Amino acid sequence: MSKQLYTLEFPVRCSPSILYEFLSTPAGLGEWFADKVDERDNIFYFGWNGSFDKAEVLESEVDKFIRFHWLEAPKEEYFEFSIEKSEITSQTILVVKDFAEKKDIKDQSLLWGHQVKDLFHRLGN
Repeated sequence: MSKQLYTLEFPVRCSPSILYEFLSTPAGLGEWFADKVDERDNIFYFGWNGSFDKAEVLESEVDKFIRFHWLEAPKEEYFEFSIEKSEITSQTILVVKDFAEKKDIKDQSLLWGHQVKDLFHRLGN
Protein backbone atom coordinates (compact mmCIF):
# COMPACT_ATOMS: atom_id res chain seq x y z
CA MET A 1 0.00 0.00 0.00
CA SER A 2 1.44 3.36 -0.96
CA LYS A 3 1.42 6.42 1.22
CA GLN A 4 -0.38 9.57 0.24
CA LEU A 5 0.41 13.23 0.68
CA TYR A 6 -1.61 15.20 3.21
CA THR A 7 -1.47 18.85 4.20
CA LEU A 8 -2.07 20.57 7.55
CA GLU A 9 -2.36 24.31 8.18
CA PHE A 10 -1.68 26.12 11.45
CA PRO A 11 -2.17 29.89 11.89
CA VAL A 12 0.74 31.34 13.86
CA ARG A 13 1.49 34.74 15.36
CA CYS A 14 5.08 35.51 14.46
CA SER A 15 7.12 36.81 11.58
CA PRO A 16 8.04 34.44 8.74
CA SER A 17 11.76 34.97 9.42
CA ILE A 18 11.50 33.91 13.07
CA LEU A 19 9.32 30.93 12.15
CA TYR A 20 11.72 29.88 9.40
CA GLU A 21 14.59 29.70 11.92
CA PHE A 22 12.58 27.16 13.94
CA LEU A 23 11.88 25.10 10.81
CA SER A 24 15.28 25.09 9.11
CA THR A 25 18.10 25.17 11.66
CA PRO A 26 19.35 22.44 14.03
CA ALA A 27 18.91 24.79 17.02
CA GLY A 28 15.37 25.73 16.01
CA LEU A 29 14.25 22.17 15.19
CA GLY A 30 15.82 20.95 18.44
CA GLU A 31 13.45 23.25 20.34
CA TRP A 32 10.30 21.42 19.22
CA PHE A 33 10.73 18.71 16.60
CA ALA A 34 13.33 16.32 18.01
CA ASP A 35 15.32 15.79 21.20
CA LYS A 36 18.59 16.47 19.39
CA VAL A 37 19.30 17.82 15.91
CA ASP A 38 22.61 18.08 14.06
CA GLU A 39 23.37 18.97 10.47
CA ARG A 40 26.34 18.12 8.26
CA ASP A 41 26.61 18.48 4.49
CA ASN A 42 22.90 19.16 3.99
CA ILE A 43 21.95 16.05 6.02
CA PHE A 44 19.99 16.58 9.24
CA TYR A 45 20.32 14.03 12.05
CA PHE A 46 17.18 13.94 14.19
CA GLY A 47 17.47 12.19 17.54
CA TRP A 48 14.69 10.76 19.68
CA ASN A 49 15.33 8.61 22.75
CA GLY A 50 18.90 7.81 21.71
CA SER A 51 18.18 6.75 18.11
CA PHE A 52 18.73 8.92 15.04
CA ASP A 53 16.95 9.31 11.73
CA LYS A 54 18.61 11.11 8.83
CA ALA A 55 16.94 13.46 6.37
CA GLU A 56 18.41 15.44 3.51
CA VAL A 57 17.26 18.89 2.51
CA LEU A 58 15.80 18.59 -0.99
CA GLU A 59 15.10 22.27 -1.49
CA SER A 60 14.49 25.42 0.48
CA GLU A 61 13.86 29.12 0.10
CA VAL A 62 14.64 31.43 3.02
CA ASP A 63 11.52 32.54 4.92
CA LYS A 64 9.31 30.52 2.49
CA PHE A 65 9.77 26.73 2.79
CA ILE A 66 12.08 23.81 3.46
CA ARG A 67 11.56 20.27 2.14
CA PHE A 68 13.22 17.23 3.73
CA HIS A 69 13.49 13.62 2.59
CA TRP A 70 14.00 10.82 5.12
CA LEU A 71 16.92 8.81 3.74
CA GLU A 72 15.20 5.46 4.43
CA ALA A 73 11.88 6.54 2.83
CA PRO A 74 10.91 6.02 -0.82
CA LYS A 75 12.38 8.68 -3.07
CA GLU A 76 9.05 10.36 -3.89
CA GLU A 77 8.15 10.93 -0.22
CA TYR A 78 9.11 14.04 1.74
CA PHE A 79 7.99 16.29 4.54
CA GLU A 80 7.83 20.02 4.10
CA PHE A 81 7.30 23.13 6.16
CA SER A 82 6.12 26.18 4.25
CA ILE A 83 5.18 29.64 5.42
CA GLU A 84 2.24 31.35 3.75
CA LYS A 85 0.43 34.61 4.32
CA SER A 86 -3.37 34.72 4.31
CA GLU A 87 -4.48 37.18 1.66
CA ILE A 88 -7.59 38.05 3.66
CA THR A 89 -6.19 38.43 7.18
CA SER A 90 -2.45 38.82 6.47
CA GLN A 91 -1.91 36.15 9.14
CA THR A 92 1.13 33.89 8.89
CA ILE A 93 0.25 30.23 8.28
CA LEU A 94 2.53 27.25 8.83
CA VAL A 95 1.76 24.56 6.25
CA VAL A 96 3.01 21.03 6.96
CA LYS A 97 3.05 18.45 4.17
CA ASP A 98 3.83 14.80 4.88
CA PHE A 99 3.11 11.28 3.64
CA ALA A 100 1.26 8.51 5.47
CA GLU A 101 -0.85 5.45 4.82
CA LYS A 102 -4.47 6.52 4.41
CA LYS A 103 -5.47 4.71 7.62
CA ASP A 104 -2.70 6.54 9.56
CA ILE A 105 -3.33 10.11 8.40
CA LYS A 106 -5.60 10.95 11.35
CA ASP A 107 -3.03 9.73 13.92
CA GLN A 108 -0.16 11.41 12.07
CA SER A 109 -2.16 14.66 11.94
CA LEU A 110 -2.67 14.49 15.71
CA LEU A 111 1.06 13.90 16.20
CA TRP A 112 1.90 16.92 14.00
CA GLY A 113 -0.64 18.97 15.98
CA HIS A 114 1.12 18.03 19.20
CA GLN A 115 4.55 18.88 17.72
CA VAL A 116 3.33 22.22 16.37
CA LYS A 117 1.79 23.02 19.77
CA ASP A 118 5.31 22.66 21.23
CA LEU A 119 6.63 24.96 18.50
CA PHE A 120 3.97 27.58 19.26
CA HIS A 121 4.81 27.36 22.97
CA ARG A 122 8.46 28.12 22.11
CA LEU A 123 7.32 31.03 19.91
CA GLY A 124 5.15 32.42 22.71
CA ASN A 125 1.87 31.76 20.86
